[in-house]
Amino acid sequence: MAKWGQGDPRWIVEEREDGTNVNNWHWTERDATSWSKGKLCELLVGIAVENEAGRCEISELKQVEGEASCSSRKGKLIFFYEWNIKLGWKEFTMGMILPTKAMATQELTVKRKLSETTLQIQASSPVALGVRIPTVALHMTELFDTAIEQLYRIFTVKDLVQKFSKSPAVLEAEKGRKFQMFDGNITGEYVELLTNKKIVMKWRCRNWPEEHYAIVALNFVPTLGQTELQLDCKGVPVCEEENMKFCWQKQHFEEIQGLLQLITLNG
Repeated sequence: MAKWGQGDPRWIVEEREDGTNVNNWHWTERDATSWSKGKLCELLVGIAVENEAGRCEISELKQVEGEASCSSRKGKLIFFYEWNIKLGWKEFTMGMILPTKAMATQELTVKRKLSETTLQIQASSPVALGVRIPTVALHMTELFDTAIEQLYRIFTVKDLVQKFSKSPAVLEAEKGRKFQMFDGNITGEYVELLTNKKIVMKWRCRNWPEEHYAIVALNFVPTLGQTELQLDCKGVPVCEEENMKFCWQKQHFEEIQGLLQLITLNG
């Protein structure tokens, strides 16, 4: 240890008003929250990833919550930060065009600084907003040992839907009416109902892109005392193909088979 009066003067702490932190040497801290928010926006908005499948670009910072600070301890910089960030993004790929809930009719002005230049995009005419996603079509069949009338009722009567799905359901089987199954994980709308013959629905999973629906058609075909159910589905996101097959095979067909056996046993 240096003797009194020797050594780095910044270490000297004397009996004076600022003696506990001479020249801010021991500790100093500055709030960097405001600056960091602006920097995060500058660094993140506009980042894009692109390959042969399409392009995804960060379009906005929807939420930036947290704080940041810069501290100095004996000449050493120390940074503290904690952020909760939600990003908005746009995806453009091959496939369907998904419309959003509304059309943008107001003037759109976007400004972004690019290498000391400013890019401005203006549109005064209506702009359709949405994304493109690749989709597939599915065809599945299942044979049920029951009459057409009974199988049709299982898909259109609330109590029976709740029994095979083992969860609450909200539905009214009429054209234009909406339905909800599996605790809201499956939602949609009835497009067409031909009693004991056909059901057509707009159908979506909760985790699908917003406002995107597949079209599901169920055809009921009589076959020697049994009923063949033919499922045709168009507009399933490619990444959800296997999940869709699992949902119908395991959570619909097999559960309905079990329900029919229970109904038979109970007379």
